[in-house]
Amino acid sequence: MMQRLPLRSLRAPPSRALATSASPTRQSLKIGLIPGDGIGVEVIPAAKAAIVALGSDIPKPDFVDLDAGFECFTRTGVALPEETVRVLEEECDCAIFGAVSSPTRRVVGYSSPIVGLRKRLDLYANVRPVTSVAADPNEKPDVDLVVVRENTECLYVKQEELKHTENGKEARATRLITERASRRIGQMAFDIALGRPRKHLTVIHKSNVLSVTDGLFRETVREVPTLPEVNGKYNDVQVAEQIVDSAVYRLFREPQIYDVMVAPNLYGDILSDAAAALVGSLGLVPSVNAGDKFIMGEPVHGSAPDILGLDIANPLASIRSAALMLRFLGYVKGADRIDRAVDEVIREGTVLTPDLGGKGKTSEVVEAVLKKI
Repeated sequence: MMQRLPLRSLRAPPSRALATSASPTRQSLKIGLIPGDGIGVEVIPAAKAAIVALGSDIPKPDFVDLDAGFECFTRTGVALPEETVRVLEEECDCAIFGAVSSPTRRVVGYSSPIVGLRKRLDLYANVRPVTSVAADPNEKPDVDLVVVRENTECLYVKQEELKHTENGKEARATRLITERASRRIGQMAFDIALGRPRKHLTVIHKSNVLSVTDGLFRETVREVPTLPEVNGKYNDVQVAEQIVDSAVYRLFREPQIYDVMVAPNLYGDILSDAAAALVGSLGLVPSVNAGDKFIMGEPVHGSAPDILGLDIANPLASIRSAALMLRFLGYVKGADRIDRAVDEVIREGTVLTPDLGGKGKTSEVVEAVLKKI
């Protein structure tokens, strides 16, 4: 059921500038739910409940539960079942992924299912908005930026080798940067920047050292406005660039200088997690894995197995990821309702999970958000 999405014309109100200009006509919306591991099984139901609460603002949702993750691997020997991929490709309009407990040690036969899904579904962009909640809803947030991360290349191609030499073990990894991938992530980033009030894009790289790989990424992204098919579309977008280590430093010192940041896979992964510290918790930051034919929401946080079952996992990133997914599909009204509800719960501060300094339970936070919706 994968249909081409109009992701080349991202538009939205200034507060949440990540929407498409689609005019949805679906009668129903089939959504794949992939809890994965750890607290994924606790936060994905929260996202589902928020979507259901929207009622007629979106097509009637139809949910299908799908398996993937390290726990799935321990049961079946496969982290990403072919049936999960088939259902997503053939039956679903979109999906939400919870979390995965990929081991830090090497496990023979295991490969990250979220990395696999990004490749199999060609979800080449990971889009992570990081926005603080101002005390006054009429005030501008202190942090309001978007990290656009290339999702399919860099070191995440997982081409590694280990050799034994006269000096001991030697490990090597292939870092892949292509013009095609850099161009399309660049176009995605320019589109998002064009839809935001500041219209500012910062290209993140380390081409002063990695002159070939990062040099190609930097040059290709910067050349996007000159492509013949663009025809002046991005003339209003201001472009800057920043060396990645300097970008991290300035991100913490002066986050207000950034609007949209575009980066290769590894840098984008690190930058977006670091940016979450600026707004209080990874439990607040949503993302979508976006391609031209499919969208998959994914909260930025990990599987947090140490708090599984304690009813204290922060469900807000998952709920916001559902809103971001809907926004990319063109259901802006429903997405706005969810985002406003989450912002109000954070602003009031009476029901928050421990990661935000509160004493609230996951279930209590979900209930508070649903009441606001």
